[in-house]
Amino acid sequence: MAASEHPRFLLLLPPPPSPPDAAGLKAAFGDTIGQVLKEVATHSSDSSSAAALEIALACPHLVDQQRTPRSTLYAETQSRLAAVYKLICTVAAKDGVNIEDCDGVDLPGEPSATNESPYGPVISMQTLARSGRRWQYAFGVESESGEDMVKAFVAAKGSGEQVTRVQSGPVMHTGASAADGDSGSDGGNASPTESDTATLHPHVAVGGTFDHIHIGHKLLLTMTIFAVDEGNPTAKENRSATIGITGDQLLKNKRHAEVLESWDDRYKSVMTFVDAIVDFSSPSSSSQRQVSARDDPGPNGKTVDVYYPNDFLVKCTEIQDAFGPTITEEQISALIISAETRSGGKAVNDKRTEKDWKPLDVFEVDVLDAEDEDSEDQKVKEGFDGKLSSTAIREKLAKKRQSSL
Repeated sequence: MAASEHPRFLLLLPPPPSPPDAAGLKAAFGDTIGQVLKEVATHSSDSSSAAALEIALACPHLVDQQRTPRSTLYAETQSRLAAVYKLICTVAAKDGVNIEDCDGVDLPGEPSATNESPYGPVISMQTLARSGRRWQYAFGVESESGEDMVKAFVAAKGSGEQVTRVQSGPVMHTGASAADGDSGSDGGNASPTESDTATLHPHVAVGGTFDHIHIGHKLLLTMTIFAVDEGNPTAKENRSATIGITGDQLLKNKRHAEVLESWDDRYKSVMTFVDAIVDFSSPSSSSQRQVSARDDPGPNGKTVDVYYPNDFLVKCTEIQDAFGPTITEEQISALIISAETRSGGKAVNDKRTEKDWKPLDVFEVDVLDAEDEDSEDQKVKEGFDGKLSSTAIREKLAKKRQSSL
């Protein structure tokens, strides 16, 4: 591989324990994730950018649920994804693996189910295997369900795929394998009554600074894309995720502003991640998305729109206040926030109420923290927090810059 190429790796994770508590996840995946992170980190020096570890997480509760309102599937999906991301941060902090800047390991991730569309974030094993991604290695968990997932991947990929199985602890089975597509007795799905009455959300929004994008941002973005309902496949209805990215002028007083990324760089990082969890098209049909940009005066005038062939639009908008497009675009019906920004969600809905608009449905993502058995280790806690704070990442980069002068 040439030094300028982006090293890519794949980790296939079978269904996590249910519920995905810290102890069960650590037993199931902890050793595997630790070994894989160390292996991938050794390849970061081979490239000018971070080595990318893509994680396919099997989610049996999403099997055959393409038409189910995402609002009824959101909570379980979010809790599983957040728990895995939290484990990754804990393991990386404990082992001293850099996952927070371009010298370390980048971590795209995607839930895997049985959606045959080549556009994620929920895809089938067949779609994953036949996509245009080129991985140096694919890693699997050495357990019964892990082996099932590896076999399904190899079968879908065809002969010759190199898959490295990594020893892990015992897996707490959830009653379904990643390969057979069985979601168990109820798979965590909503009852027919819940599904029938749930509101569909074809237009979802999220907002943030997204400086030096980290795992907390990635959880927020993944769940934003996930929350957009697919709708009627024959209706050709546009669906959208609006990502408000704070404008440069509002960030001049941030700590270590000298290493804060520009809006254009932050937008590019956001879309690099979004594209990694959305576009799994085959080599013959890839690069069919269209990009348009505008920079008009007035609120929300600077926008980059990315159109995917499945009638899905991702809108990256520069925001100059706490509200952004949520109070200028009435069609938006849902907002994704973290628990730390609940007050912001309430403020948005107060503004919409003043305009006689329907309030947004608000969905939260977990705040990732180190409150588990490793929290007594202050070094691990500090390392964990440093991977989930743009300020801490900027401080690290500022020190690195200063030392190089």
